[in-house]
Amino acid sequence: MSYPVDDVKLERVRALMAEENLDALVVRAPDNVVYLTNYWPMKGYAMAVFPREGPTTLVVLEPQEDEALAMAWNAEVRPFRFYHPEDPRPPLNRALDMTIEVLRERGLTGRVAIELSQGGQSTDRMMGEPTVYTYEYFTTLMDAVSEPVDAVPLLTRARLSKTVQEIERIRMANEVATLALEAVKPRIRAGMKTAELGAMWEGYVHQLGIGYEGTVKMARGFSLVWSGPGIRTFTPTKDEVVVENEPTLFEIWVCVDGYWNDLTKNMVVGELTPRYNTLLDDLLTIFDRAIDYARPGATLGGLDELIRAEIDAAGYLQPSHPVAHGVGARAHEPPWPHRAASGLIEEGMVLAIEPGTYFPEGGGLRLEDNFLITADGNEKLNRYEDDFRK
Repeated sequence: MSYPVDDVKLERVRALMAEENLDALVVRAPDNVVYLTNYWPMKGYAMAVFPREGPTTLVVLEPQEDEALAMAWNAEVRPFRFYHPEDPRPPLNRALDMTIEVLRERGLTGRVAIELSQGGQSTDRMMGEPTVYTYEYFTTLMDAVSEPVDAVPLLTRARLSKTVQEIERIRMANEVATLALEAVKPRIRAGMKTAELGAMWEGYVHQLGIGYEGTVKMARGFSLVWSGPGIRTFTPTKDEVVVENEPTLFEIWVCVDGYWNDLTKNMVVGELTPRYNTLLDDLLTIFDRAIDYARPGATLGGLDELIRAEIDAAGYLQPSHPVAHGVGARAHEPPWPHRAASGLIEEGMVLAIEPGTYFPEGGGLRLEDNFLITADGNEKLNRYEDDFRK
């Protein structure tokens, strides 16, 4: 397998299961499957039965059996058929049947945790498409056990603090993102399409990431690229071009073997205009103050409050997007340091911090990096320069 068994992670999960008196976890969301088994599914059909005691069972499509056996931290992998000549139902029904069979065989039909509030954010290895849950999926699984409970709160608690292995995988995602940015930077020119720039960066992620350090099985890049007045949040890359002397903003994500980063990086062709020079200086100051704040014991809500207060004080508009969030087996995951958030920043968390502001007529700027919370502060996990004038 490409990664050794992460015993720290698995023991943490089982300790939480003991606290909740759970017999087993049943997961289907690809991020939870990779978290518990190390197998990142190609499609959202794989399911895992993770017992409090004993080996995990991974249920996968037949063509995935060999890869699952090679990658997964499991004593047992059970394949099911995508197409069955005597069963016209969708393949997920066969995965569900086999999972229930495993629960019954192993006497795990008492208090069982299921992803009842997972939502649609988790993605598979093939296309990043959401793993969609149906009413029938939930009712069938819940009817098979005597006491179904929601698995998501427990998994959220477990995933807040990253293990050494998880951190290394997030580091690799950050390094692959940087290598691709460095490959793109000499090729950017005024007038080229932002879509071409995004496609170029994504291509380099795939090329440079797969096989990185002789370890990475799959690296995928996802990008939104805007330039000058085209910089707007929550909009796709458009049929627009790189604008000279104004920022070209890369909102980018890399997933390495199921672990993500979330970054915003910038480039400029020429020299920044005075307006953007001032904005960048102000955002760099705000960013530095937020980074200094992000240390063990600080309140999660206070991080949001600090960044937004600094943006107000500098005379800019508030961004519509979050200014901080967790990163791990998803690009966006707990903790959520918004103003109403309870709880503290803790050692082992990985946070994306992303102050930004945007002009009503279009344009603006954002800075974003990933930070590992350490015993005495934090460590920036991406080495690409935030002051992109250098």
